[in-house]
Amino acid sequence: MAVKMRLRRIGAKKAPFYRVIVADSRSPRDGRFIEEIGYYNPLTQPVEIKIDPEKAKKWIANGAQPTETVKALLKKSGIVD
Repeated sequence: MAVKMRLRRIGAKKAPFYRVIVADSRSPRDGRFIEEIGYYNPLTQPVEIKIDPEKAKKWIANGAQPTETVKALLKKSGIVD
């Protein structure tokens, strides 16, 4: 099973809010997931990023592949170099 760390969109139309989740790569974007590890709010100034560093490092160590967007968020929050 290929596991990915990716964003799950929630929020209203024209008002995106994302949760950072760990999910099977075959599941749909807003479908079933394994664990929620944080959230990302692009509408606030400054942008609000909250990701649990312990959970993120654990999943990366177990082989979860972050998407490009999640990788950038992990770098911004200082979890991954």
